[in-house]
Amino acid sequence: MDKQHQAQTAALEPMDKPRLSFADILNMSFGFLGIQMGFALQNANASRILQNFGANVEELSWFWLVAPVTGMIVQPIIGHYSDRTWNRRLGRRRPYFLAGAVMAAIGLILMPNASAFAAYLPALWVGAGMLMVMDASFNIAMEPFRALVADKLPTDQRTLGFSAQTLLIGVGAVLGSWLPYVLANWFGVAATAEEGIVPYNVILSFFIGAIILVGSIVWTVIRTREYSPEEQARYTGEVEIVESKGLLDIFTDFSKMPKTMRQLGFVQFFSWFALFSMWVFTTPALAQHVWGLAPNDRSSAAFNEAANYVGVIFGVYNLVSAIFALMLPVIAGRIGRKRTHAICLIIGGLGLMSVLLITSPEMKWLLNLSMIGVGIAWASILAMPYAILAGAIPAHKMGVYMGIFNFFITFPQIVNGIIGGPIVAYLYGNQAIWALFSAGVALLFAALFVIRVEDKDDIITP
Repeated sequence: MDKQHQAQTAALEPMDKPRLSFADILNMSFGFLGIQMGFALQNANASRILQNFGANVEELSWFWLVAPVTGMIVQPIIGHYSDRTWNRRLGRRRPYFLAGAVMAAIGLILMPNASAFAAYLPALWVGAGMLMVMDASFNIAMEPFRALVADKLPTDQRTLGFSAQTLLIGVGAVLGSWLPYVLANWFGVAATAEEGIVPYNVILSFFIGAIILVGSIVWTVIRTREYSPEEQARYTGEVEIVESKGLLDIFTDFSKMPKTMRQLGFVQFFSWFALFSMWVFTTPALAQHVWGLAPNDRSSAAFNEAANYVGVIFGVYNLVSAIFALMLPVIAGRIGRKRTHAICLIIGGLGLMSVLLITSPEMKWLLNLSMIGVGIAWASILAMPYAILAGAIPAHKMGVYMGIFNFFITFPQIVNGIIGGPIVAYLYGNQAIWALFSAGVALLFAALFVIRVEDKDDIITP
């Protein structure tokens, strides 16, 4: 039988959590591979899909708003309930993995096929609706994975745990980013379609992504055991007391968030403002600035070539991220987590700014060099803030605070979603390349704010 509980602290002597093998740590986060494969398919292709359905460049950020808005709402709620739910078979976090996987798979299958519903609703609105379903579902599945690492691992393994997640995120994102290009160029799957229709290589990629998403999360559910509330109490020194709590307590927890979390909020704001710009505007930026196309070109062979190449370079930054994630624990152990994160953000910022120098299809290979810097920053963004945060959060509120921390990811995306389109239209003259350059500048600001963060739990190797 499920029970809902609220943990309260008491004076107990905590026990050390068992150390886990690297294989166990990978199994614990393996579902992230599928989540990120779906997320990468969304990031690399959502703008081109919406443009296929008729969206203008300056409208893209508004359609993308559904993603961070749903994340802002969903993640704290999921964190709140996953802290308080215990299922004898599935545990505390795993029920949410499964529910999110099934819903995300449905969104992945339906979004590129939105034109099939054109007789009932405009394909553009169906596509935007499926974008919302996908992102809400990714958030349902993703948030408990962050909390699970903190639940299961001792302090000195948490950087490794979040770095392992980054490794799997990178592998999944490479698969998702490259799949449309590989299907088109290696297997001859159609990469162009009539106006208003998504090319078949993209449709097939989303279907494959849905299958891998569900399969990888099922693997984590089968291969990972969660600690019961009683075991968690022994490891944290906190007594679990059954007590009914309401959703309004999320606002109380928000107002009482730890100081470290508030400081990280500024870092996250500029980091995710930059990432949102990159995901939304890279396709039109490359189509215009590198391929030399007009802003209203959204279905030509050259546009689809540019859009497919976005998947290639996004795969590169995610591949770099997966490899660099293995180095993060070593680097952070030598120079500290704050300094590591600041350096990585600076490298990423310079990488994004360098895209401005690439001005023709013959130079497109240089975009992969720019993405190396982005990949280094992405690896750190996915690991360092969470490793820093985990040491500042009460153990019995790990899920809800990891969910609330998502506010500092979604809020900057919402701000960007509201103002990004008008800025591109009226300040940048519909030249989306300047949105990428500004994103690089934002990463430099994020690096400045890292320095003032208080990391109570940092362990530096002498």
